[in-house]
Amino acid sequence: MNRKTMMLLFSLFFLLAACSSNEKNDSASESSDEKASSKMDASFSGKMEPEKVVEKEKMTNERKVIHQAQLELKVNSLEKAQMKIENKVEEYGGYVVESNIYRADEEMVEGSITVRVPEDHFQDFLSDSEGQASEVVGRNVTGQDVTEQFVDLKARLKSKRAVEERLLVFMQDAKKTEDLLKISSDLAAVQEEIEQLTGQMKYLENQTSYSTVTITLSQDRIVVPGIENKELNTWERTKKQLATSANLILKAGSGIIVFIIGNLPILVILGGAVAVVLWAMKRRGKK
Repeated sequence: MNRKTMMLLFSLFFLLAACSSNEKNDSASESSDEKASSKMDASFSGKMEPEKVVEKEKMTNERKVIHQAQLELKVNSLEKAQMKIENKVEEYGGYVVESNIYRADEEMVEGSITVRVPEDHFQDFLSDSEGQASEVVGRNVTGQDVTEQFVDLKARLKSKRAVEERLLVFMQDAKKTEDLLKISSDLAAVQEEIEQLTGQMKYLENQTSYSTVTITLSQDRIVVPGIENKELNTWERTKKQLATSANLILKAGSGIIVFIIGNLPILVILGGAVAVVLWAMKRRGKK
């Protein structure tokens, strides 16, 4: 093989190698472009990266809702129903806020009880309470989602704590009195905001951890007349009836006397007229 042939072969080899390298670069570039395009498409189509999906699901699972309920129940025995409801509250780890019983009229007794039960037992407690009723007159359940409010408070609290830490560092490094006074004032304001945010978060945690239930109870009483002890006393009833009869007699006699004396002139005239008529009739009969 001569020298010219060898040079020609080497030239062809380098040319093929260069073409192969360009193809790989082009394929790598296309792959990179495809990935970028895929991410862009996912972004525009609303798809989220796995980490963001997990974070969103975690927030949804930790959703904070304030539940409240109002029940209106009719019961056969108000005191027994109220006692059983209070026992259920204690069993579920809740507590009674307010409880009272009052008489609406002679035929009805009513009462109300307001309790707070753990959120995990909210539905169970409602079912148990309705189980004590002879009739469920009304049921109203509401829920207020405060998840976003709680997350916002949490983020603001985190930011304020970071500011507090920086101010504490600045206070240690400050050498001028006026700088110390300025930093102390800013620090006091930040710490006050931290206390307010902490209080609001605790309030929301309490409201979402325990649900509030207000129950109105009513009991219809069956009144049977004539069974009171005072009405079963025969001697007392006899004396009462005797006095009533005597009063009626005295009242009638008094009325008769008043009538006769008050109308005496009219009675005398009428009596004279009757006597004259009778005398005339008698005389005519003799003739």
